Amino acid sequence: MENPEKVIRFSSCRGVTFEINANKTSPFVIQAPQEDEPDGKWVRFPWSSRRSSFRVFPAPDAIQRSVSRPSSHFCDLEDEDKEEEEIVLEEAKDIEKQEEKHQANNKGDFSSVAKPKQQRGSRLSIILLDQGLFTVYKRLFALCLALNVVFLVLATTGHFPYAKKKAALFSMANILALTLCRTESFLRLVFYLAVKALGRTWVPLHLKTATTSFLQSLGGVHSGCGISSVAWLIYALILTLKDRENTSNEIIAVASTILSLLFLSSFAAFPLVRHLHHNVFERTHRFAGWTALALLWVFVILTISYQPASKSYVNLSISTLIKEQEFWFTLAITILIILPWVTVKRVPVTVTAPSTHASLIKFEGGVKSGLLGRISRSPLSEWHAFGIISDGKKEHMMLAGAVGDFTNALVSDPPDHLWVRTVHFAGLPYLVNMYERVVLVATGSGICVFLSFLLQPCAADVCLVWVAKGIEQNFGKEIKDMVSGFPIEKVIIHDTALLGRPNVAEMSVEAAKKWRAEVVIVTSNPEGSRDVVDACKASGIAAFGPIWDS
Repeated sequence: MENPEKVIRFSSCRGVTFEINANKTSPFVIQAPQEDEPDGKWVRFPWSSRRSSFRVFPAPDAIQRSVSRPSSHFCDLEDEDKEEEEIVLEEAKDIEKQEEKHQANNKGDFSSVAKPKQQRGSRLSIILLDQGLFTVYKRLFALCLALNVVFLVLATTGHFPYAKKKAALFSMANILALTLCRTESFLRLVFYLAVKALGRTWVPLHLKTATTSFLQSLGGVHSGCGISSVAWLIYALILTLKDRENTSNEIIAVASTILSLLFLSSFAAFPLVRHLHHNVFERTHRFAGWTALALLWVFVILTISYQPASKSYVNLSISTLIKEQEFWFTLAITILIILPWVTVKRVPVTVTAPSTHASLIKFEGGVKSGLLGRISRSPLSEWHAFGIISDGKKEHMMLAGAVGDFTNALVSDPPDHLWVRTVHFAGLPYLVNMYERVVLVATGSGICVFLSFLLQPCAADVCLVWVAKGIEQNFGKEIKDMVSGFPIEKVIIHDTALLGRPNVAEMSVEAAKKWRAEVVIVTSNPEGSRDVVDACKASGIAAFGPIWDS
């Protein structure tokens, strides 16, 4: 028979080794349960920080894995999910074997270990289906498309003669609308006005949340108008071909090429293509759009200068050109497309990598809380958006989780200069300023966009919940110091390297109730964001997270 005093050792899913009946001076000691011991023992996890944001958690008599449903809410560690789940399952089996053996030898009374369930859906299905069939985004898409279809039917049936005569103009109007929905300087103004107008105590909460839903879902207008512009241009081309006697081959050729480019851009933006081949989508959208815009100018000039009677072109004067609506729509589209590129600048940066999981990029100049920025190594190729950390004074920084080619390269090959768009854009986090009490939930590097609300004055009273693996090891001492020193009720940190994966949705609901929050805003991966938002809404708490094409 084995010695009952023999040391039994096992490891947690995060690699922390515990010993039963080991040397009691070890920081990793957990005493084996005794029948005559009272309930309510405590386990102290070793942690070097003395900050108040980190806690000691009570443990029950039996040493067991948490039975709450674990959730994959780690936006910068997604590539490890499958591997880590396999490790958890294997270690659960090992622990069970150790416990059975120990029970046979020492008559111990250990509770059974709850096995984590391996239940993961396709990320694309989460993006497209799990967010619901009647989201605000999809309703805006359907509304824009339905309005255009109604006008198109009225035009084809002869009940809207102006639209039939100006079908190409309606296509341009849709292109102008979709461009506005993606012009960051315009959206920055819209978000600013929304916060100024509605960020008052007397404004009803339902009006604030409705505005937040609308502004977050403007991508639905962009997509709906994109499809509608193609439909109107097809209709205009059909009418032109029917009236071929009064047009030219050049006009038909240019219109057909523009239609092909718009169709190509729309196809590249289709969710399946965009999700699986994002760089292809971005480059196709950009270069096809620019080419279509150049051809649109050719189309406008050709159609205005063509004389059906003589079947020839006449010289255009400025006075003739400015009288045409098509000229002004094309000019407005051109200005909106050029505007973001006027702000592009190559700036010096300092990139440090606290670990292989993330990099910290520092820039000169303070930035207001809630804003995001875009950076690039090659501005004509691809751009990447990140939240901005700043105290609003001398500098700002971005925390980039290493989850793709671009972000991994920031760790392995840090640049000394990057291209930036100097006009930062407003997104969902900026709307925090509209509310009075807000809970901010972040996983992994999603903390980035929320840190500014702790570092500088904020109109809202915020509570931060951050779940991440190895705070200091993966994100560095500088980030850890930013979230330290706050009251426990204001900043709640859950380090999964020490405490395992929690149910972030339950944590968020509990924090929101304790904080008496008007709204919860989360930044996580699609599955994590969905879980938090759904749990909060089920508890009667308004909640928002990143959506597809937000």
